[in-house]
Amino acid sequence: MAQLTDTTASAAPGSSGTAARTARTARTRRGGGADAGRRALLHWIGVHALGVAAALFFVLPFVFLFLTSLMSDQQALTRDLVPDTWEWGNYAKVWNTPGFLTWWRNTLLYAGLGTLLTVVSSVPVAYALAKFRFRGRRLSLLLVIAMMMLPPQVVVIPMYLFWAKQLDLSGTLWPLIIPMAFGDAFSIFLLRQFLLTIPDEYLDAAKVDGCGELRTLLRVVLPMAKPGIAAVALFQFFSAWNDYFGPQIYASDNPAAWTLSYGLESFKGAHHTNWNLTMAATVLVMAPVIVLFFFAQKAFVEGVTLTGVKG
Repeated sequence: MAQLTDTTASAAPGSSGTAARTARTARTRRGGGADAGRRALLHWIGVHALGVAAALFFVLPFVFLFLTSLMSDQQALTRDLVPDTWEWGNYAKVWNTPGFLTWWRNTLLYAGLGTLLTVVSSVPVAYALAKFRFRGRRLSLLLVIAMMMLPPQVVVIPMYLFWAKQLDLSGTLWPLIIPMAFGDAFSIFLLRQFLLTIPDEYLDAAKVDGCGELRTLLRVVLPMAKPGIAAVALFQFFSAWNDYFGPQIYASDNPAAWTLSYGLESFKGAHHTNWNLTMAATVLVMAPVIVLFFFAQKAFVEGVTLTGVKG
């Protein structure tokens, strides 16, 4: 009996030591969990703070532009950041400026028709380069890439002589629109990269069902290639909408053929002291592009992302 008591007594300190170690381990784990939680919180705060700072870096210039466009002539470009009186009539003055509506119509014609022609002409070429197997396919792709690297300034003189002297189309936008009906190297390459992501099994199944190449393109490929086509269309529309070099070369001598990008430069020269009106005109030029990208950004991002999956 005495031995049992001694054994129990000697075991009790060991049991209490184990319990103490277990408690310390639990406290350490709780402390480690709390530290991990604090690190995760600090990481979340840091990432979001950088995101907010980057957003403000890009948004604040547009905010300044918009607020300045609503100021009076005397307040524009002063230290005041908020208009004393909100001059919404500045936009009406710009809109009613002689020639502004004409610039709008010309720009819509140039960007809209040019984008349509580019997509219609580039899709079949990209489809052939992506899915057809023919002799010279690699060489054709290299030529497309070479055309992408060729600056437009290199060929501007022979092209101008051809369109202006041979076809007498100087003073119009047709020398800029008509070439888009023959495809665009960047659009062809981008669409080709996207079409490579479409499995060949879909095309084979369509051909087994009796579809020819054209029907396969229209019924199978085009519905699956909508994100890539949307990305190409947006790229081309933005490029044409903001194009200054082309209208300056071909349409500078005819104010009736000016686009917004070229007309805005003339407007700024005529109202160089009215910065509020210049800012209002800039907002009106930028607004359609911003609205279009806002509604089409999902398809645009998806199309751009998927074009680099494989090549």
